Formats: sequence, structure tokens, C-alpha cells
Amino acid sequence: MAQDDTPAPPERPSLYDRLGGVYNIATVVDDLIDRVMTDPRLNANPRVDEAHHRVSAAGFKFLVTELACQAAGGPQQYSGRPMGDSHRHLMITPDEWAAFMDDLQQALDRFAVPQPEQDELKAIVESTREAIVVAPLQEGPAAAGPR
Repeated sequence: MAQDDTPAPPERPSLYDRLGGVYNIATVVDDLIDRVMTDPRLNANPRVDEAHHRVSAAGFKFLVTELACQAAGGPQQYSGRPMGDSHRHLMITPDEWAAFMDDLQQALDRFAVPQPEQDELKAIVESTREAIVVAPLQEGPAAAGPR
């Protein structure tokens, strides 16, 4: 039996490598967080606005950079709290999520991130949506008061 000497196809570089590593990711995150912290669509939510004034933008950028790098296949390890723990109390709505995703799109476009990598990054971010966005509260029947 003849041995197959056909070379294996080259392995595709990780998203982390295709994005250019931590420095390029940190640059996009820096722009994204600057947008998010001042976005009136997000800060209209008083809980989000308070959080944006309570946490350091630099610390927020650090944690988001860690998270993005790890999720993209880099060597960094995210040291922050789980997404639900750090966002659920903010009562983020679907419209606020859409505003955040728009801010992300603007940051990706500003740095001309190629479309395939944009799509992968946005899929990673979308995978956190369920832990972050709170479904609108549904009104139940009025409680019967004392008679």
C-alpha cells in the first residue's frame, strides 16, 4: 500500500492571530468602550449610566480586552465576573443591546476589521446576549386590593 505524501492543508490561524493579537484587539476595545461609556442610547438607562460613572474606563477596557482575546483564541485569561453577574442588575433591554452592537460595528469599521473577522467577533459577542439582556417584564393581572 502506497503512503500518501500529500501535505495536509495549512491550519487556519486563530481569530486572535488574524486580528493581529492583543495590541490590535486592545485598540478596537479602547475605541468601543469610549463609545459605550458616552452613548446616550445606553446612558438613558439610569442603571447603566450609574455603572458608567462608577467603574473606571481603563479597568473596563482591560477586562473587555482580556475577554475578547481569550474568546478569540489568544493566551489571555479573562479575570472578570461572569457576564450575567456583571450585567443582569443593569436591566439592559433589547434596544440597548442593539445600540451596543451598533457601537461595536462602528469600532470595527473605524479600524477596517475584515468582514470574516467581524462576523466571528460579532458571533462571539452575540453568544453573551442571553446572559446580559433582560426580557421586558410582562404586566400581569392587577392584584386584588383590600376590600
